[in-house]
Amino acid sequence: MYTTRELQDAILKLKKENDVCILAHAYQSHDIWEVADYVGDSYGLSLQAAKADAKTVLMCGVRFMAETVKILSPEKRVVLSHPDAGCPMAEQMDVPMVTQLKEKFPGYAVAAYVNTTAELKTVCDVCVTSSSAVKVIRNMESRDILFIPDGQLGKWVAEQVPEKNIRLFHGGCPTHVRVSAQELKRAKADHPGALVLVHPECLPEISAQADYVGSTTGIMDYAEKSGAAEFIIGTENSIVQHLQYACPEKKFFPLSKDCVCHNMKLTTLADVYRCVAGTGGEEIVLADEVQKKARRCLDNMLKYGG
Repeated sequence: MYTTRELQDAILKLKKENDVCILAHAYQSHDIWEVADYVGDSYGLSLQAAKADAKTVLMCGVRFMAETVKILSPEKRVVLSHPDAGCPMAEQMDVPMVTQLKEKFPGYAVAAYVNTTAELKTVCDVCVTSSSAVKVIRNMESRDILFIPDGQLGKWVAEQVPEKNIRLFHGGCPTHVRVSAQELKRAKADHPGALVLVHPECLPEISAQADYVGSTTGIMDYAEKSGAAEFIIGTENSIVQHLQYACPEKKFFPLSKDCVCHNMKLTTLADVYRCVAGTGGEEIVLADEVQKKARRCLDNMLKYGG
């Protein structure tokens, strides 16, 4: 039987021997963070992967994130840590649906949240992340924009960029929309001195009452730099634990005990061990045409977002 530390040491040894770069999304558990080469949001991790010298990249996250890594690093072997780790929001729209929308709204540019499949990105004009969305949308030439699939993030972006005509659709993150206004009221009553930090994937009535609305990495950065001592965290609950490690002198409370991404939680430290040993995970394979067309969508995000 291994202890956590012993298993981590074995992973560190194997990833070096087998030339593997480990990426861990912010929603992974802290024991996985500690063996990762890079930790962050999905697109930031993809950029780090492109810069890494390793021939194999292990994405500890969900499928669309591993696909993004493959699109940006087609020459590398990309492995998803758990084959069943998907994203319900990424699967809410497909190519025929977006094609029909483009026919219904001619002249509109399609902005796709990065939380979409590689296939879907092939028929979109630009990608956005929660941290880059406002800047990207503001800098696009088109005034008329179809924003897919997350209606909550899209509404928040539309409020920041009122000069754009943004059409929204009824998609969203099941994890973040699970958070209710009643839970926020209760959390604020239990911790009256705490600042409320939430992700824009939350419902509008939650974001409207927050002291800060931003991406996962934005929330962490805000909490670490803030002079406040207590925070209510309105995003995936692993962030509460990570902030407790980063700032043990401060107090962090989950806005909702149910704000848990079950797909992210599929990956365990043992899965990471099997992946670096070459016996686990799933290699991501994308058709050349899909990679080429989806890459344009991502490149345009850099064009407009910097």
